[in-house]
This record gives sequence, C-alpha cells and structure tokens, in this order.
Amino acid sequence: MDYKKFAEEILIKIGGDENISGLTHCATRLRFNLKDEGKAQTEALKKVNGVMGVISKGGQYQVVIGSDVASVYKPLTEMCEHTAEDESGSGKEKKDDRKIVARMVDTLSGIFTPILPAITAAGMIKAILALLTAFSLVDKTGTTYQTLNFMADAAFYFLPILLANSAAKKFKCNPYLAMMLGGMLLHPDFINMVAASKESGEAIRIFLLPITNAGYSSSVLPIILIVWFMSYVEPIADRISPKPVKFFTKPLITAIVTGIVGLVVIGPIGTIISNLIASGVHSLNNYCSWLVPALVGAFTPLLVMTGTHYGLIPIGINNRMTMGYDTLIYPGMLGSNVAQGGAALAVAFKSKKSEIKQLASSAGITAVCGITEPALYGINIRFKTPLYAAMIGGGVGGFLMGILNVKNYSGGSPGFLTLPSYLGGDTLTSFYFACAGAAVSVVIAFIISYVLYKDPQDETSAKDQPQASSNTKTVLVAAPLTGEAVSLETVNDPTFAEGILGKGIAIQPSEGRVVSPVNGTIATIFETGHAMGLVSEDGAEILIHVGLDTVNLKGKHFHVKMKSGDTVKVGDCILEFDLEAIKAEGYDVITPVIISNHFNYSSVDAAAEGHVKTGEPLLRLH
Repeated sequence: MDYKKFAEEILIKIGGDENISGLTHCATRLRFNLKDEGKAQTEALKKVNGVMGVISKGGQYQVVIGSDVASVYKPLTEMCEHTAEDESGSGKEKKDDRKIVARMVDTLSGIFTPILPAITAAGMIKAILALLTAFSLVDKTGTTYQTLNFMADAAFYFLPILLANSAAKKFKCNPYLAMMLGGMLLHPDFINMVAASKESGEAIRIFLLPITNAGYSSSVLPIILIVWFMSYVEPIADRISPKPVKFFTKPLITAIVTGIVGLVVIGPIGTIISNLIASGVHSLNNYCSWLVPALVGAFTPLLVMTGTHYGLIPIGINNRMTMGYDTLIYPGMLGSNVAQGGAALAVAFKSKKSEIKQLASSAGITAVCGITEPALYGINIRFKTPLYAAMIGGGVGGFLMGILNVKNYSGGSPGFLTLPSYLGGDTLTSFYFACAGAAVSVVIAFIISYVLYKDPQDETSAKDQPQASSNTKTVLVAAPLTGEAVSLETVNDPTFAEGILGKGIAIQPSEGRVVSPVNGTIATIFETGHAMGLVSEDGAEILIHVGLDTVNLKGKHFHVKMKSGDTVKVGDCILEFDLEAIKAEGYDVITPVIISNHFNYSSVDAAAEGHVKTGEPLLRLH
C-alpha cells in the first residue's frame, strides 16, 4: 500500500490539517481531536480502502486502520506539522463543551497511548525473563539476568518521566520542563534524602515547608497531577515575566514553583490516592474477586468500539506499580481478547465464502495475540453472533480468572503472546490459571460462534424457504414519537449508527411522549424509562431508546405509564418524559427506533421522511 497516498486521502476526508487540533495513534487506530467534526466526511471515509471503521466518541475522532496504523501515522504527521502542540502554553484554545467523563477519557487516552510501546516492550522483556528463569535457562545471580532485568525495569522505574512528556503534550505545556519535574522525583539525591529521613526521623524541608518521605519511582498519578498543575503555572509565568528576560525567567518560575508545590503538596496527594486505589482493589479481591474481571472480559469489545477501554489501562498499571501485580484489568482483557479471536476463528472454519474465511482467519490470529480491532470490526460486529459469542466467552474466562485470583506482573497487550507476564511471585500458579482462563475463553467463544454463525447467503436462503410466506405481508410500524425522522446513521453512537442492534430509523422528538408503534405486547421496559422493547402481533421486535446515555439519569425526568407484559394498541401512551429538562442536563435526545429481528425480513424501509406524528407510518417491513 502507498501509505503516503492513503494518509493524504484520510487527511482530505477529515477536513484537512487545519481541522486537526491533536493527533496520536494506538495499536490499530488513528485518534484525532478535530476542531469541527462537521467538516469530516465520515461516510466517505468509511469507504476508503484500508479504513476498517470510523468512531466519534469521548471527544476523539477515531479512524480504525489495523496493524498498519504506524505506517499511516508517520506520513500523516509530516503533512500536519503545523498542528503540533504549542509548547509555549500561551495558545488560544476553543472552549471544551464536552461532559467531564468524556474529557477524562480523552485525557487518559492521550497520556497513556503514546507510552504503551515502551510499557509493552518492558512487559515483554519481563515475560521472556520470567520464562527463561522458569526453565532454568538463566541464573538469577548471573549478569545476563541482571542486565535483562534492568533493561525491562527502566521503563517502569522512569515511568514518571515518560508520563511527564505525554501529559505535557496533552495539557499543552512544555514537555521538557515536565520531564525535568519527573527527574526531580527520581533524582538519586532526593531518594537518599528520603531514606536518611526515614532512618533518622528528621523531616526534609524546603523554606521551612515539609516534604513527605515518599518514593515516586514507577508511580503514575503524582506526575500527572504535577504536570496538570504546571499547565496553569506556565501561562502565569509567561505573563509576569519581563519580555527582555522571558527566556530565562519563564522556565525558572515554572520549574521552581511547580517543583516545590509538587514535592510538598501534589506528589504526596497523588501517592495517597494511588494507595487508596490499591487498597480498594485489595478489598475487592478479598470480597468479590470475580466481579471486575468478569465485567471487563464481557464488555471490553463495547469499550473498544468507543475507545474508552484506554480509561481502564491506568488502573491496571497503578495496580502493578503499587501492589506489584494486577488482578482486575489485564486478566479480564486477556479473556476478552482471546475470546474475540476464538469467535473470529470459528467463522473462518464454518464460512464457505473464501473472502470471509481469509479475513476471519487472519483477524482471529491477530486477536488471540492481543490486537482485536481487525476481528472486532472486520468480523464480529459485522456478523453480530461472533460478537455475542466473544462477550460470553470473555465474561466466563474473566470470571474464572477472577475466582482464581490470577495475577499479572508485567503487562503487555493481553493475549497468548503475553501469557509469560503472569509468571512471577514464588509459584507458577497465576501462569497456569491464566493459560486455563484464556483457553476457556477461546473454546467457549469458538463453540458458540460456530453454532450461531451463518454465512449471509445462508441467512437469505433460509428466509426464502419456510418463512417466505409469512414475510410476504408488509408490516407497518407507526411512529412512537412526534418529531423529525432522520437516518439511523446520523446517531452519534456506533452501536446504533452501524446497525449493530438492528436496522431502523431515528427521531428527533419535539414532544416528550412515547406511544406504542404496533398492536402487540411490551416485552420489557427499563425501570429508568429510557428504553423499551415491544413485540407486535406480526412478530416484529421493536426497540425504542429515548436519547443517548440517558440511562445515567436513573429515571429522572421519565414517567413510565405501563409495565412489562402489558398489551398495547397503536397510539397507547407508554412513557412521558421532560424533553427540555433532559436537554438541559446535556443529553442528546435523538431516539433510535430499531427492528431487532430485522433478519426475518427481506428489507426494512423508511415509510416517512421529515416531520412525523405519533401513529403515522414510520417503517415498512417486507
């Protein structure tokens, strides 16, 4: 592939380099911060050869490329040199109107994604070293072991300096001053002073201010908080420094103010928070060790779809840095990743179409090695049943590893290749149990995917045989809300926009009232009122989801009028909600109307465009 030409095509489709305010990449996707996402030609970009998917979530515009992402990123950055972060800290920034959770996810992703290659390399060296030691190929007292050990430890020990660089770029301040602050935390003289203070009981002071006797090697949170504080100090130093000597005074003020506050206040606070998190993890392991790994194993594919899985990685790293191992995040992700590979490989074995077999086999192998996006976007989401199989397999594997208290000692991209990262401690127990958990995840996902998967043409022929007579009748689904009918692709949630839950349409409501779109039964309605499922007399299954992420309101502003199991007629009021209040809370009220069992019909077509009223035809099922 001509990566330069590919990068040029992506750049044009996202609105040009002048539309980019930030750019980074992870193992499989380009991650843009766009000034105006409206300028991006999302549908056209999805059709570009080499682009596996496009997602806008958590404040990032993500273009899924696959394992070639680094080859595309390099020419892309060369074309966008003038969009590099402003290191002066004085640039004007557009106001960020995103919700705090979206901003936090974007920030964590921006800080940890750039350092993952170093962490992965260190973890793999540790894994290889553990393997060599387990098979008595190297002696722990020998120089070979000691050399490999300090090579791996370098990334972990100097983690504050690595994080300082990426955090400075994210917080838009000088990365070299930030790395200097990280160096302050790790300087041998400071470490010796802390050791001497602990031994003598005499406090370390600077200008009479006490410095906590804390060690910051391998720490995560303290340096991030310090650099965040520096991002506010640096612009002030810039403003108060006289122009003729600004070159000297600005870095001086920034370094000395941030350094003192960091050592006296922020560093100790970060250490306390990190220890509290570790203590909470320890308590969770004692009372409910299976819960988090099971949830991570089951739902990581959905987090990957939105890019929010990077919000979990700092937790796993913090666990390893404070306790020496992680029992929550990495074991769960191991189960999830290999399960996705198992589900995709089942498709490769069962499919009769050569192009699907080829894609599924290569994507499946990549997934069990730890990179899941090719399998997720190329196979599992596309055919849906492999996704369900992967979630079940990952959940069971995560549950098993949680029950067995499997410990990950050195990280890496969760997969079969990093199983040696579970070697550590005094026994091989975690390694054996990790292998067993991964095997269970793969086998369960493979079996379920193999049983449920059908080639697209098989599904078509199945519909054309015994069910054909029942589907020759057109089924009309009425509008459950009054408002503007729009394409499902316009919904800012890939779960709906990409048809993962089914085909249908969306409505921008103008009134806060939901009525039954069919004669039938309410199969289920959430207590929160934000979503409901109905089954018509003709067998059509309809999902109505009022707004995006409105489950977080926990029923606030929703007034449910009926319950699960109630029989309804077209026009019966099921739910009322305060439209303006929900908007005021910052939620998108667009409401997808989905036909969950769309595969039972040859087509699902819009019966209306533009403004619709409750009770009027909305969808036509053939």
